[in-house]
Amino acid sequence: MHSTRPRVPAAPAPASALGTATERVEGRDKVTGAARYAGEHARTPPDCAYAWPVPATVARGRVTDIDTSAALALPGTLAVLTPGTAPRLGEADDPTLAVLQDDAVPHRGWYVALAVAETLPDARAAARAVRVTYATEPHDVTLTERHPDAYRPDLANGGQPALRERGDLDAAFAAAPVRVDVTYRIPPLHNHPMEPHAAFARWDGEGDGAHLTVYDSSQGADPVRKTLAALFRLPEDRVTVVSEHVGGGFGSKGTPRPHVVLAAMAARHTGRPVKLALPRGHLAAVVGHRAPTIQRVRLAAERDGTLLGVGHEVTTHTSRVKEFVEQAGVPARMMYASPHGLTDHHVVPLDVPTPSWMRAPGEAPGMYALESAMDELAEALGIDPVELRVRNEPATEPDSGLPFSSRNLVACLREGARRFGWADPRPAARREGRWLTGTGVAAATYPVLVSPSTATATALHDGGYDIRVNATDIGTGARTVLAQIAADALGVTVGSVRIGIGSTRLPRAPLAGGSSGTASWGWAVHQACTQLAEKLARHTGPLPAEGVTASADTTEEAGRTPPFARHAFGAHFAEVQVDTGTGEVRVRRLLGVYAAGRILNPRTARSQFIGGMVMGLGMALTEHSTADPAFGGFAERDLASYHVPSNADVPEVDAHWVDEDDPHLNPMGSKGIGEIGIVGTPAAIGNAVHHATGVRFRELPLTPDRVLPALR
Repeated sequence: MHSTRPRVPAAPAPASALGTATERVEGRDKVTGAARYAGEHARTPPDCAYAWPVPATVARGRVTDIDTSAALALPGTLAVLTPGTAPRLGEADDPTLAVLQDDAVPHRGWYVALAVAETLPDARAAARAVRVTYATEPHDVTLTERHPDAYRPDLANGGQPALRERGDLDAAFAAAPVRVDVTYRIPPLHNHPMEPHAAFARWDGEGDGAHLTVYDSSQGADPVRKTLAALFRLPEDRVTVVSEHVGGGFGSKGTPRPHVVLAAMAARHTGRPVKLALPRGHLAAVVGHRAPTIQRVRLAAERDGTLLGVGHEVTTHTSRVKEFVEQAGVPARMMYASPHGLTDHHVVPLDVPTPSWMRAPGEAPGMYALESAMDELAEALGIDPVELRVRNEPATEPDSGLPFSSRNLVACLREGARRFGWADPRPAARREGRWLTGTGVAAATYPVLVSPSTATATALHDGGYDIRVNATDIGTGARTVLAQIAADALGVTVGSVRIGIGSTRLPRAPLAGGSSGTASWGWAVHQACTQLAEKLARHTGPLPAEGVTASADTTEEAGRTPPFARHAFGAHFAEVQVDTGTGEVRVRRLLGVYAAGRILNPRTARSQFIGGMVMGLGMALTEHSTADPAFGGFAERDLASYHVPSNADVPEVDAHWVDEDDPHLNPMGSKGIGEIGIVGTPAAIGNAVHHATGVRFRELPLTPDRVLPALR
């Protein structure tokens, strides 16, 4: 087994750009408004039109008639696209993008028409004037534990087998001296990035020479180009997609969404450039959500806390349009040592919008259940929750048997306990007037993912360096870290590096997702800059007019299957107060300590860790959605009813890390950090609420209407 020794973060060597808290290179542009997002388009053409979609108002059925006469009679209306008039699309790998192609209504909110007009108010008015008649069909939007339509898929998300078994869990569980058998429930959750999903589309040329240009709010311009080329039957080199600045996504912009297809359709139909920005109230139905889960966790243990078996069985929902299976049981396959294990997934197709990626898919809901169950086991055993996790630290990854490239979970738990001032007195022991106080802990993990990428690096006459890679910065600071990677490889200052990202005119690169962006793009940038440095070392005389360029393609290196299990780890600690008069839960302190390889920029890394923890706080206390059984769709469709944490909800939040020297990752030695912050936070808060009250809650969120009756 390869081991690494954790250490407190040390000051980087002065000669290295990596490891320094460099400010965002695009920060000034963002605060001055110079940074343009997809819906803002710096040079909006004078003939630009605006589009507004018409969502279905029934839960399931078919469109029998669309009356557009009133809409077309309104001032400014240019067209109303319907399944009968919209351009015909080519085959789509993703059926959620087959918009306005037939009269089927698979769920409430599915788009059935699109109004196009001279101005945005005109487009909204035209959309409201469209009259749609439906033939409705019986619908079902309610996930239940033993739904008759549930089935086991072959694979869950990420290509993970739905079922994995080691040993005989049932026998081990029956014979174990200490057992926990509990079920946890998490409702549907929604991504809600600050910037809505928006696109600007323009067609140039005719026939075989037609070229489509799109500005899209997306986590990856290359996947959008590939999809649009297929849908509109174009070679990829006749599609340009720009996603230069993106105001958050959390997974909802990780794949192309209907808005960009509709904008391109409207532009083709009208012959004019078209802008389309989705209203927030539409997002719950058309850009994905975290599917609800019902999770049964079984833990079998010796009286000293040694785990004998771990079982994690998940039931979730998907739509009838496309299968999407939240892989919530996967983390239990590698988290703790045990000779017996069973992880299983079942999915129920319902008349709901298609679920999709949301920050730490699988890990966030799955680790909530597993880490809550570990806390219940610790209580049953009378063992400190930190110590219980330490006692079950595996020597190798339980599921695969592979050695870990590095695993410093115990170091995170120990360092976190020290920093937090961890103690574990009996539950419901601390009271100040109406307020009960408690503390909780949970572990976190996220896999190390990497994809092939390309990049170029050019030395310029002015002494600067031009780095080009079609990466996407969704607010994480990707531009800055890539500039640091380039500067480090070239041995120059960050200020001399210019980064070009966010366009299919640049070298092809994967999307921003799975906490894999920096590892994937950075590997190619490092390789290109290393090759450029070697070229310059051999070069004599002045630079040619075009400069000196080196390019890199990491398909071979990044595509290799490593002989190690590669994961980031962390430990979360929370202190909460519970109001016995109202049932309100307030988080007083949150601490996260992480082992995520080499931290390339402490400033942006801490921001990512804290951002994930705040999102986890929302998952624990405020965020939830409800599938309306009578009318279909989600009842909470805006920020007035879907409650994300506000400033008043966010307490003292702190993030630290132990550095890891892991040579089995990438040239930078980094692991992804964008998602692990959310993973353990809900369980740590839930465990703290139990510690404060003595009551175990097994359904999120912990809102007053759920907490107060249990206290009474």
